[in-house]
Amino acid sequence: MLSFFNKRFFIIFLFPILLGGFTTLSFQPFNLFFLNFISLPLLFYSIIYVKKKSKSVYRKKPFLKNLFILGTSYGFGFFFFGIFWIANSLTFDDSFKYLIPFSLILIPLFLSLFFSLPILLIGNYCEKNISSIFLISLAFSLSDFIRDKILTGFPWNIWSYSFSWSVETLQILHFIGIFSLNILIITIFFLPSILFMKNNHKYFFLSFFIILIFVNYFYGSYKVNSSTQTDNVNKVNFKIVTAGMNLSDFKNEFDVASKLSKYSDPQKDKSTIFVWPEGVFLNNNFNENNDVKKLFEETFSKNHLIILGANTLKITSSGEEYYNSMLIVDKNLKLISQYDKKKLVPFGEFLPFERFLNYIGLKKITPGYSSFSKGTGATLINLKFDEKNINILPLICYEIIFPSLTEKYNKYNFIINISEDAWFGKSIGPYQHFAKAIFRSIESGVYTIRSANMGISAFISPQGKILKNLQPDEIGNIELSVPIYEKNKNIIKKDLIFLLLLITYIVTFFVLRKFKI
Repeated sequence: MLSFFNKRFFIIFLFPILLGGFTTLSFQPFNLFFLNFISLPLLFYSIIYVKKKSKSVYRKKPFLKNLFILGTSYGFGFFFFGIFWIANSLTFDDSFKYLIPFSLILIPLFLSLFFSLPILLIGNYCEKNISSIFLISLAFSLSDFIRDKILTGFPWNIWSYSFSWSVETLQILHFIGIFSLNILIITIFFLPSILFMKNNHKYFFLSFFIILIFVNYFYGSYKVNSSTQTDNVNKVNFKIVTAGMNLSDFKNEFDVASKLSKYSDPQKDKSTIFVWPEGVFLNNNFNENNDVKKLFEETFSKNHLIILGANTLKITSSGEEYYNSMLIVDKNLKLISQYDKKKLVPFGEFLPFERFLNYIGLKKITPGYSSFSKGTGATLINLKFDEKNINILPLICYEIIFPSLTEKYNKYNFIINISEDAWFGKSIGPYQHFAKAIFRSIESGVYTIRSANMGISAFISPQGKILKNLQPDEIGNIELSVPIYEKNKNIIKKDLIFLLLLITYIVTFFVLRKFKI
């Protein structure tokens, strides 16, 4: 037994798991970003140590196997502690509870490949030199980029998100995008590794990146704090409403509508767009409920529109198709506009290989119907309200984590994000989820208006400042007249900027390696 717990077991298995878990404290709600200046250099030197020992003490053990286990262990700790809230979504239905151990083990284990494969590929080239810092930063940032794109994508807890607390640092996002910022931030986190190198050039590189940090911060600080005159800018009055409802409360659509109508507290002569959370109506026939109709007619006026989440049904030639939708309705529950969610949550909203998984007894986590269908219609919502033409980018829940969705479209004035965060329970999930909305505002340069049941609801400025908010345990409403800005069309695609940075890092690595720097 004692022989099992030897140095090798500690170095390539136990220590990396603990280190990966330690790293998650850099993200929301802890925001201990400085821990990454410890964890990533320790990971770097662990790779070098394993490489060295694999060719001597551990020579009987395959070198690549040791690196793979090291990367897998670190990634497992990173995702196990960072997204353990996934298991909470399985507690609301007794038929899913047996899957909790699988969600806690298999999902982090699969996601750990985004660490183990990069480490496996570059481990043999890692040395105690500066060129290796550029190599590992390149590998980690490319892995995050792929994690955003592959399969359905899951860009959760990208390294840049550890700076969600510092909007001054993030202003450059508007120009270069999250993945370009990510590669620079990863490099900076690895930078303390240089201090332990016998290299005459280390102070040059340290000075360069320190200057880069300060220049970026001062630019961001200026942008955030510079006053913008908005008195003459057209505005739209929004009111975000939450009622702090448990998932079981949504079974009765009239009760749900009553609570949200009460907390909306509308002024009938004041033009207002009310923003309710995702999934308010689970029954696709809610607009045929006479009690709900009467409630809307009595509560709201012709000066009001209500944005809300609902399950909807479309009859097609292939049969019935159900959607997770964002609806805009008036006081008569007349449909003004509809957006159907395009980025669906795997296993939550749809089942991959549904026929097979249904056969063995699996179903999607969200209640009702079979798998949701992926929305195919227009994404931007054009709306005429209060004699103003506005364009809305609708993002439902999970969609807010994808930077590509805010970059894909132009000429929208607001991001509207509705979410159902009760699935997270009382965990770190709602805080991590909300942080993504801050990034989307800065990237696009427009206001984000977010209504999240049991999550953080807020008005977020184009600079990422939280102007008003409701915490997960708060109920009621917040109101703001929001200036109508337009997302500027980017001359250069941000993915192209990231590609240019990758090429720069590759060239830098080979040049430094050639000169043994």
